[in-house]
Amino acid sequence: MDDLKLENLPLQGMNILLFVGDIYEDLELWYPKLRLEEAGAKCVVVGEEAQRVYDGKNGYPCRSDARLDDVRAADFDGLIVPGGFMPDKLRRDERVLNLTREFFQAGKLVAAICHGGWIPISAGIYRGIEVTGSRGIKDDLVNAGAIWKDAAVVVDRNSISSRKPDDLPDFCREVIRFLAHYRRSLT
Repeated sequence: MDDLKLENLPLQGMNILLFVGDIYEDLELWYPKLRLEEAGAKCVVVGEEAQRVYDGKNGYPCRSDARLDDVRAADFDGLIVPGGFMPDKLRRDERVLNLTREFFQAGKLVAAICHGGWIPISAGIYRGIEVTGSRGIKDDLVNAGAIWKDAAVVVDRNSISSRKPDDLPDFCREVIRFLAHYRRSLT
C-alpha cells in the first residue's frame, strides 16, 4: 500500500457551489458533486436555509451546507445548477439570479443540466449562447435568445449544459476540463 500514489487532483483547492431545493434531480446534483470532489474540489451545497434537508425528485435527501444569504460568487470558482423541478422555484429568487449572473459575468463556470437551464434563462445570461437542456425547456431556451443544440453536452465560453441524467459522464468530463483550464489561467 505504501507505493500507492494518489492520482493527480486537477481541481485541488477549487471551490464549487451547487444549488439545492426540494424536488431537485437526485443524479444531477450528486453525480457532479462526487466527481468534482474526487478531482479535488470542495463542493458547497446552498439552499434557502442552511443545514436543511431537501428531498430529491427520486427521494434521495441532500442537506445544504449554507444558505443563499451567506454565499458570494467571489468565493467560488464555478456553479453547478442541477435540474428537476427545483429550478422552477429557485429562479423566482433574486438571490439565485444575482449569484448566477455574478458567476457568468466574472467568466466563472455556470453549468446547468436538464431543467437547470431555467435559472440561467431567468438570470438573462443565455442570449447568444449555444446551449442544450431538457427538450421540455427547449422553447424556453430559444425564447431567451439561446442557440439550441441537441447534444449530450454543449460548451460555449464559460457555459456548459447537458440534456438529461444520461449525459452526466460527458457533462462532468467537460466541467472538470473547464475548471482545470480555469485554474491554470489563474496562476
